[in-house]
Amino acid sequence: MQVVRRSVSASAEAVFAVLADGWSYTNWVVGASHIRAVDAGWPAPGARIHYCMGVWPFTVEDATTVVACERPYLLELTARLWPFGAAGIRFDLLETHAHRTEVRMTEHVIEGPARRTPSFAQALILHPRNAESLTRLCEIAERRG
Repeated sequence: MQVVRRSVSASAEAVFAVLADGWSYTNWVVGASHIRAVDAGWPAPGARIHYCMGVWPFTVEDATTVVACERPYLLELTARLWPFGAAGIRFDLLETHAHRTEVRMTEHVIEGPARRTPSFAQALILHPRNAESLTRLCEIAERRG
């Protein structure tokens, strides 16, 4: 399981507003290249974002589904990227001061061939990617503010 944290100068509601904007995911999710559709009701449980990952012509189409949502403090997702597998991703937002929030992103492989990858190898791939994604997410939240 990979965990990255970042403190951001924005309220939990401001950070959650970025998470709740399914069309913004290509702006902050590293590797996401195109959002094809966002289900009505995103980020309600069961709603999905349909996307492409990778660089054309080497893209994979799949979807991310909301597992749980407690606005503005929790968003839990299942992100699929077949044929590689699927990951459970969780965002926890904790307001530490007025307009200051700690954002924690947790990811772990939950199904598919990537699940057999040793945890140290997963960390080599996931940690830098997630740290950059979290940095981008927080920068957007601060700008929107």
